Amino acid sequence: MTQFVLVAGAWLGSWAWDEVVADLRAAGQGAHALTLSGLAEKRRDEPVGQQTHVQDIVDAVERLDLRDVVLVGHSYSGIPVGQAAERIGDRLARVVFVDSNVPADGESFVSAWPDGRAAVEASIAEHGGFWAPLTAEEYAGQGLTDEQITRIVTGATPHPGATLTEPARLERPLGALPATYIKCLLDWPEPSPDVAELLTSEHWRLEELNTGHWPMFSEPHELARILLNAT
Repeated sequence: MTQFVLVAGAWLGSWAWDEVVADLRAAGQGAHALTLSGLAEKRRDEPVGQQTHVQDIVDAVERLDLRDVVLVGHSYSGIPVGQAAERIGDRLARVVFVDSNVPADGESFVSAWPDGRAAVEASIAEHGGFWAPLTAEEYAGQGLTDEQITRIVTGATPHPGATLTEPARLERPLGALPATYIKCLLDWPEPSPDVAELLTSEHWRLEELNTGHWPMFSEPHELARILLNAT
């Protein structure tokens, strides 16, 4: 049995994967949605760093003694998931990046945001060390219904800022990992340059999904189908 470990992006918790988890389990696979430290039901005032998020994922895999693991990282969480993937050793079957950032050794989440970095850092400074969630208007054009947008906005919590500014740590090239990258076409039709380079690896595959950046809400059943086929 494949064991899917799913980690949502900034501001979100395990609840974001409810419909995807249901489909994966209905298909006879294991599915474990995680909430990272400092978010949703694990929200706290103390600082949380990126390596804490990496360890959250590693600890969950080891605590549950999971094998044949497919790690799934959405958006921001591609960065800690990519690092955790190399740390769980032969437990890993594949890593799936869902319209996500990917880690680069010594680089942070905001390193790849030359135009938006100042805005993210300003939000973190203004909100006591946290990145404020998006407003409902900022989800427009992403294939989401009004009900889905309301669900995201009401469930979102501020994201620990240090996780966005601390550098990733990789022991070996990310291209050596067995990986699938899912590009959500409404968000932007082409993979970023760093992802495009990784996709030249024989170990990486590209899948496309005709929806926006939050497919676990806009297209959960199609996303689950792609995940099942990625194994």
